[in-house]
Amino acid sequence: MKFLLALDQGTTSSRAIVFDGSGDARGVAQRETRQIYPEAGWVEQDPLEIWQTQCECAHQALASAGVTPGEAAAIGITNQRETTIVWDRRTGDPICNAIVWQDRRTAALCERLKTQGLEALFRGRTGLVLDPYFSGTKLRWILDNVDGARRRAEAGGLCFGTVDSWLVWKLTAGRLHVTDASNASRTLLFNIHIGDWDDKLLGLLGVPRSMLPKVVASSGVAGETAPEVFGGAIPIAGIAGDQQAALFGQRCVMPGMVKNTYGTGCFMLMHTGERAVDSHKGLLTTVAWRFGGRREFALEGSVFIAGAAVQWLRDGLGVIREAREVDALAASVPDNGGVYVVPAFAGLGAPHWDPHARGTILGLTRGSTSAHLARATLESIAYQTADILEAMQADSGIALRELRVDGGAARSDLLMQFQADILGVPVVRPNLLEATALGAAYLAGLGSGYWPDAAAIDAPEKAHRVFQPRLGDAERGQLRAEWLRAVARAKDWARGVD
Repeated sequence: MKFLLALDQGTTSSRAIVFDGSGDARGVAQRETRQIYPEAGWVEQDPLEIWQTQCECAHQALASAGVTPGEAAAIGITNQRETTIVWDRRTGDPICNAIVWQDRRTAALCERLKTQGLEALFRGRTGLVLDPYFSGTKLRWILDNVDGARRRAEAGGLCFGTVDSWLVWKLTAGRLHVTDASNASRTLLFNIHIGDWDDKLLGLLGVPRSMLPKVVASSGVAGETAPEVFGGAIPIAGIAGDQQAALFGQRCVMPGMVKNTYGTGCFMLMHTGERAVDSHKGLLTTVAWRFGGRREFALEGSVFIAGAAVQWLRDGLGVIREAREVDALAASVPDNGGVYVVPAFAGLGAPHWDPHARGTILGLTRGSTSAHLARATLESIAYQTADILEAMQADSGIALRELRVDGGAARSDLLMQFQADILGVPVVRPNLLEATALGAAYLAGLGSGYWPDAAAIDAPEKAHRVFQPRLGDAERGQLRAEWLRAVARAKDWARGVD
């Protein structure tokens, strides 16, 4: 029997999972990765730690599954998107820490580009808004602020990549500098309509084209690992950003199907087929994946702080000792007691796009407890998702029939029930919540010929649980209105301070 190895490099951890032909996990390994906060609003990681933890996880997952490199049919890679790494082309050494997608240091640059009237140009070509979230302005910052970086880049000596590119470079011992179309579409440098890097945008951001990776299909053999990495060459046959991989893993492959991933952030994607739908409601138009020369698209709404808000309860406030305790604490009260938490620790994403918003707690009284705070924090994840869905339905003209969910925070029964209540549609949760890694495995399996076609993937029926909405329209509307009042007070708080 042959197996598929999925490498899932996320914001707070590296994970590897070995899947069999039925899509069942045979071996799993995970390592936490450090977040570095040099200044307020700055978030960094060590690229070498990203590689080391991911490599260790891959070896451990194979070992725990009892699988040799020769029994691995292919590797699929999925990754935190937008996180920006620059390294020396000759030595492979990073020239600075990775700048993480949550980092806000380029807010002023984004504002300057907007005042120059360039947002419509960027949006029209990339499907993205001008926000520090994306890689292009992060790369510009590195070129302008790391000693010698621009000179070395213009001489062809530096490589830029998102985390997928960095992992492929290390897996192939520097033989392959590639990314896939889904990751490329998150950089502010890629024209999603022509499927290539855009020279006009590169010029506006001052990025030499020689730094950029080759854009390859999301499913297909891009190359092989260097034999010394695993003791044998394994084809690298699937690459996709984490949210696109989760969309594929949830088998949302028909227009109108929607998934939401509850991780460090929270990301809702609606598949729109081969049509790139322009958003007028603050959403992003992104490449879902590329098969050969065919690109398929998605509408996306991004919540910056979801599971990270629970980590804040644990690490910042000490309200809980472990993240899994939040459910029981939140369930110990019947409702939020009028408390609303807006976790805008890194600004607000879609549909608000306010980098100057900051975290806010409203509605506290003398009777408020840590349980109310915990419940309000969980509920904030569902409210932010509802904001996105409202915009998504308006942009697409498609009414949501069900929401498919995955990710660590989707384990919370309380959160999933409240999500169904506040959306007014069923929430479908699979037993296997690792849809991101599963999507990477599916892409690699198709790309390597492990499966002859997508129908072979869909053959097994996967178990799931459905949460049905219980709230009436009036109560749902009242809760949403209170939430939006709280959001209004969090907006623009840090303008002039950042």
